[in-house]
Amino acid sequence: MDTAKLFPWFILLNPLIAAVLILVATRKNHGVSATISTLSALFGLVAALCAWSLPEVHSAVQWIDFGKALQIPLGVKLDQLAKTMLLVVTGIGFLVHLYSTVYMEHDESKARFFGHLSLFMFSMLGIVLADNFAMMFIFWELVGVSSYLLIGHWFTRDAAGKAANKAFIMNRLGDFGFMLGILMLWATAGTVTFDGLEDQKAVLAQNPYFLGAAVLLVFCGAIGKSAQFPLHTWLPDAMEGPTPVSALIHAATMVAAGVYMLARLAFLIELSPVAGMVIAWVGAITSILAALMATQQDDIKRVLAYSTLSQLGYMVMAAGLAPDVEGGAAMFHLWTHAFFKALLFLGAGAVIHALHHEQDIWKMGGLSKTMRITTATFALGTLALTGCPGLAGFFSKDAILLSAFAHNKALFGIGLATAFLTAFYMTRLFAVAFLGKARSEAAHHGHDCPRRMTWPLVILAFLSIFAAYGAVPHWFGIEHGDAPKIVPTLAILAFLTGTGVAWMLYAGAEKEPLSLPLFRNKFYFDEIYGAIVAGTQDVLAFIAAGVDAIVLTVVRAVGGLTLGLGYALRLFQVGNVQAYAFIFGLGVVTLIYFLVFR
Repeated sequence: MDTAKLFPWFILLNPLIAAVLILVATRKNHGVSATISTLSALFGLVAALCAWSLPEVHSAVQWIDFGKALQIPLGVKLDQLAKTMLLVVTGIGFLVHLYSTVYMEHDESKARFFGHLSLFMFSMLGIVLADNFAMMFIFWELVGVSSYLLIGHWFTRDAAGKAANKAFIMNRLGDFGFMLGILMLWATAGTVTFDGLEDQKAVLAQNPYFLGAAVLLVFCGAIGKSAQFPLHTWLPDAMEGPTPVSALIHAATMVAAGVYMLARLAFLIELSPVAGMVIAWVGAITSILAALMATQQDDIKRVLAYSTLSQLGYMVMAAGLAPDVEGGAAMFHLWTHAFFKALLFLGAGAVIHALHHEQDIWKMGGLSKTMRITTATFALGTLALTGCPGLAGFFSKDAILLSAFAHNKALFGIGLATAFLTAFYMTRLFAVAFLGKARSEAAHHGHDCPRRMTWPLVILAFLSIFAAYGAVPHWFGIEHGDAPKIVPTLAILAFLTGTGVAWMLYAGAEKEPLSLPLFRNKFYFDEIYGAIVAGTQDVLAFIAAGVDAIVLTVVRAVGGLTLGLGYALRLFQVGNVQAYAFIFGLGVVTLIYFLVFR
């Protein structure tokens, strides 16, 4: 086997080796563990950059072989889509590792943190490089386990434990559908490899209803992993984990895995337009609901979490609308969003670190005077996210809006409204947290963090500006050509209006000028789901109690009957020979009677 075919395996196994070394050999040495994990991430980034010089690589070995009935290879696929995602995962992964060496410096379980971080990198790279749904599903579950471990890193905190459990359970709900969808595809096409399924498109297209159901079941996995409506409530709670985890897993990589999977599934979505439209509407609903929720959140990380939900909704909408190009606008926005959202989360982490773990934006203020590097980079991230012309986010968001405008005007309207709300809540966040005067003692003494924390911010700020220039749009098949000018014009208008309204309301504000309980309480989804779970538990408890009562009644009846028979038989156990002879004779007479007169 030539080196090119081995190269993707080296990329995949590198973080696994680091994770095993840390968790088995060096977990008591925090410094060595952090170094091993960070060097592993750096090696992964260098390897991902080198991969761009390779032609498309497909390497597989037979894993499960039951003849014609079932064959599943263990294989990797390094194509344009995988190479792009590799850069996102390894690039942001390395910056987060570097940042974490300072952020987690005084954590008592630092080695465990870096071990789990390397385990996550291995799991995520497995999803990216997998050449079939079976292998992808295995790594999909490993990502879920890694996320659970990292969200619950501070497991002594009750909120962190609950958040980890919630994320794990809600993802399993989506993954059950994902597994059923894979089985349906295998039952029809006889294969679960991406290339094999594409070769069987004609067979799959013969039963459009069955195919549509299979695609939507597979999409359930994306609903869970990418936190789409109605399984979206776990992501904001996942902010209980360390902030670097939020930047890597819950902004740039893991939650984007659902979008990446949809890009891999594009050729099947194209065969089922109804399924594609359902996917697009789920994304659109998620984007607008999450944006509305973000407008009333006060926790800096939760604002960014709801923003992530909203932007993921954008990507999912694009994936459902235009599956004719693998990835297309969805992957383009995933690419740019990964950089500026990681920047915003790491910037929020720098603020939290400097303000001794304060996360309430109304207890901040005035940080532009004391945290200048953080403020400048956060401002660039904010502008990129809100769609400021000239920055990376403007071009990728514009691509999604153009796709929506071409395919469905109602979805375009939702996308435009979401763009307005994005500009509104991010301007609110920046104005309240960074401008005005300090509103707490911690904010008075804010300061920029060490270079290992600020350098990642500067690099990500640079990428937030230039990540959409040059040949990048062509990677995703984006060709604006003679696109209607009305779309970018309306997008710029939404950006300016949202920014302006928020500026008028929040610049210099000392307290929240708007009171919108429905948005602040996240449309009461948690309460509704809690009531459903509690109600289901009550119904199951009632049924269980009824069954229990029936079982006990039967058991008691059998016991009573046995006791009665025993008592009756005891009457004959008198020890008298004449009584036994009488019983024997009575039995003989009874037997003769039945034999003669039956």
